Amino acid sequence: MFNSQMPRLEDLPTSKQLIRSTIIAAATAGVILAVVILPSEYGVDPTGAGKVLSLTEMGEIKMQLAEEAAADAAADAAARAENARALVVQAANGGAQSTSTPPATPSIVAGRNDTTRLTLAPNEGAEIKLTAAKGTRIAFGWSVEGGHVNFDTHADAPGISYHGYGKGRESTGEQGELVAAFDGKHGWFWRNRSGAPVTITLRTQGEYSEVKRVV
Repeated sequence: MFNSQMPRLEDLPTSKQLIRSTIIAAATAGVILAVVILPSEYGVDPTGAGKVLSLTEMGEIKMQLAEEAAADAAADAAARAENARALVVQAANGGAQSTSTPPATPSIVAGRNDTTRLTLAPNEGAEIKLTAAKGTRIAFGWSVEGGHVNFDTHADAPGISYHGYGKGRESTGEQGELVAAFDGKHGWFWRNRSGAPVTITLRTQGEYSEVKRVV
């Protein structure tokens, strides 16, 4: 009832033609991967074409955003764990809270005074750490010229990967007093989220032993 004509053998592609088509398809896919996908998604530009096509910058921004999101998630998790640990300690102590009057905050006279300036390109990050002993009071103030930054004030030490003091977004400056929670390195991380270069000026005063840029 249905009469279909079988294709002739000479109409079918030969093995050589199939192999050539496969090679061409693989080569095309490789070119697209190297020229488009790697630069735009991962900031990797093996051929240099991504920079010409402005794809590399797109990929670098994506990777920076992913790294910052991961850092924010880790910081939030650490803060939640620290809060939970504090609640457990408070519950173990029967929920009692100290009613003693805290000592007055002394004026910081002794120690050192430092002024540190950084210039950050758009999406660039930087971190300054001060080495200080537990209980050290560090007066600080930082300001941003040319735009705004996201910041994270935190500390670390051997056995302590992250201790948060505070963070914010689109800030043009902060000032206050940082009290070292433990012996270790305490400081600030900034990332320029403006569309132009910014200059950060950090002023610190206290009995710390070192000021160092670590990022």
